[in-house]
Amino acid sequence: MKLGVICDGISRDLKHAIDVMDEFDLEYAELQFVDDKEVGGHTVDEIRDIDLLLRDRGKPVSCLSRHIFAGMTSANKPGDDLHTKHMDALKRVIEMAHIVDSPLVRIMTQKKEQILWGKNGAERWNVALGAWDSMPPLIAPAVELAKREGVVLAVETGNGTMVNSNYTARKLIDDLDAKDTLKVLWDPANNCWCHELAYPDGYNEVSNGYLGHVHIKDVQVDTPRATLEVRKMGEGQLANHFQPIAEALRRDQYDGVVSFESVYHPGNGDFEAGFRQCIAEFKRIFG
Repeated sequence: MKLGVICDGISRDLKHAIDVMDEFDLEYAELQFVDDKEVGGHTVDEIRDIDLLLRDRGKPVSCLSRHIFAGMTSANKPGDDLHTKHMDALKRVIEMAHIVDSPLVRIMTQKKEQILWGKNGAERWNVALGAWDSMPPLIAPAVELAKREGVVLAVETGNGTMVNSNYTARKLIDDLDAKDTLKVLWDPANNCWCHELAYPDGYNEVSNGYLGHVHIKDVQVDTPRATLEVRKMGEGQLANHFQPIAEALRRDQYDGVVSFESVYHPGNGDFEAGFRQCIAEFKRIFG
């Protein structure tokens, strides 16, 4: 499979991150923060330098991952100040995507409401009425922009976002009738918070043409205690799921990138050290 890493999980110094990628034979660079700026915030000259560095080192870009639409709520409306701010950022990221030849641009969704649908009384007393219906109109302009610009968006399954499972990601795509322009960025560790079983349940939701990109990390969630622990790969609750996920991706000839998300540190804040402790297991399973 095509293997890569979210570069700033190693270092925001892109040259150093690429040096470490070479050390472990990782090919695909996912860009989120480079130096002190999130993608979509760099100048034309800075983007040119980023592009030249990546091309010189033979590192194709897998995805540009800005936090588009993160932090919005169901109270936001299309065209309001915050939505316009995010749309403007998306335009800048798409401009960068054209320069660095990124096949995907990540978007996210607004803050999660816990109960979106219900029945037998819950639909009256427990559901956050209108929360889900508020989302497609916010995302639709992004989809239309992507169509005009000839790029593909990937909506990430997030911990605290409205789309926090493969089920909800697929539903959003279907509601927008946008399967050709909007794909799922599946982060099975994030989906643990809502207790979606990564395999086979989560995988089966997106295996039929919905999957565009994959993030891999390992975690242990304790939802009743509102606690999330990132763990060394293979020592969290996804330990028994990684292998069947990898086998299914191979079986179904997934042609996207599997991107390691280096957000683990061994208790000292050193994320590169955490990367080094996890990457061999990542490559053993997905390589």
